[in-house]
Amino acid sequence: MKKTKFYSIHQKLGAKIVEFAGFQMPIQYSSIIAEHKAVRNSVGVFDVSHMGEFHIKGKEALKLVQYITVNDASKLFPGRVQYSAMCYEDGGIVDDLLVYMISPEEFMLVVNASNIQKDFEWIKSNNKFDVELIDQSDVYSLLAVQGPNSQKVIQKICDIDINLEYYHFTSAQIAGLEMILSRTGYTGELGYELYFKGDESAAEKIWNEVFEAGKDFNIQPVGLAARDSLRLEMGYCLYGNDIDKTTNPLEAGLGWITKMNKENFIGLDALQKVKKEGIKRKLIGIQSDDRSFPRHGYDISVNGRLIGKITSGTVSPVLEKPIALGYVSAEYSEIGSKINYVVRSKEVPAEVVKLPFVKK
Repeated sequence: MKKTKFYSIHQKLGAKIVEFAGFQMPIQYSSIIAEHKAVRNSVGVFDVSHMGEFHIKGKEALKLVQYITVNDASKLFPGRVQYSAMCYEDGGIVDDLLVYMISPEEFMLVVNASNIQKDFEWIKSNNKFDVELIDQSDVYSLLAVQGPNSQKVIQKICDIDINLEYYHFTSAQIAGLEMILSRTGYTGELGYELYFKGDESAAEKIWNEVFEAGKDFNIQPVGLAARDSLRLEMGYCLYGNDIDKTTNPLEAGLGWITKMNKENFIGLDALQKVKKEGIKRKLIGIQSDDRSFPRHGYDISVNGRLIGKITSGTVSPVLEKPIALGYVSAEYSEIGSKINYVVRSKEVPAEVVKLPFVKK
């Protein structure tokens, strides 16, 4: 079982540690609701060092990225980040990921922790270009500092003025250490990611300086459980729950990142066929006024007839109502449609709502 370079800190803070994607990771420190609200109202810090980082280097780096991802990486420039996905030939999703253009001949791909080995082997098997593919997942540590006060916290220990636009990144020194500072995030709040190299002592220094800088804002450590409830309030997909090899980007609501008019990419033919024939099922947002907790795998029904399955569910700490994502037959996907999710044989009334659940 792997441990991030922040592991001893999590232990000292009394975090509840669980196995996740081959790592020992903190799922919560205090309470999930308190951590969730810290991010929504002020600032919280996540250790997400379990994520994977691949570097693609060489004169045909862009060609490889274009071939393996569904978004149009030709629109990128150095310092720009893009949300994208990789598909199999049949249109099923290999993973969703972030694409960082470091230079015209170097890209960094940030992939999901549970998919690191699978993604690397898949990219390698499709690398027919003059590029080098390097897995640096074990080299980088990664902190996500998220919340409305995140910029004020990072600015205190950063050597440059932070005026990053959304989905941009830069090189910076934070707490005296050179790193990549980016502004993406998985919570819907203003937030920054700190990618850096170094040992446990470097990680401890960064952690301590971030928390010292955030004292005035009651900065809190946040575990994976609140990360999940935060992303779900925004309707963001989680690989393994809402998207996987059995789902395609069009039915998952990711048509906006799927550029069908760009040059050939893996899965294009299959996705063109899906579009031509019509999407049979769609990922929807579900909200209820009942108190019954919707969970992954629960049936979705109308008049006792099965029409789909819940893929992610929780009770929103902000709305104080059950919310969920799930796939339903396309005819039931219209906003305002009345549906049910099934809890212990009981049909719980719910409604299809527009995403995100929490408007920012």
